[in-house]
Amino acid sequence: MDDREFLAVAIEQARLGRDEGGVPIGAALVADGKVLGAGRNRRVQLGSAIRHGETDALENAGRLPASVYRRATMYTTLSPCDMCTGAILLYRIPRVVIGENRTFMGAEDLLRSRGVEVVNLDSPECVELMRAFIAQRPDVWNEDIGEE
Repeated sequence: MDDREFLAVAIEQARLGRDEGGVPIGAALVADGKVLGAGRNRRVQLGSAIRHGETDALENAGRLPASVYRRATMYTTLSPCDMCTGAILLYRIPRVVIGENRTFMGAEDLLRSRGVEVVNLDSPECVELMRAFIAQRPDVWNEDIGEE
């Protein structure tokens, strides 16, 4: 599979999250050509303060040896926020493929400064998912990114 095919896993998670009433952001942790864990932003669904797409994917992957994280790629539909960037850095995931950063620019510069390869596929589908959600639920979106 290539980057677009693995991003499609994250996009499917984002759609599931949207259909559940949550923020449409999805992610997938991939190593050795296999999806180890996929997840979606489930802050609304679980009443959680920290279940973003990337953290949910990590949780769903379960405990893994450090060597697995160090050869993995995190696929995410949206540029990673500071919290998710921290998780990526903590586990030394060397590569992040994002669907888009037009609706939200996360901590990509921090990732790059720490040696992480960041690839932006600029997916129109990811942009539309977020634009529609932000227009429909600005209150939930602002809460998700720590804004008033």
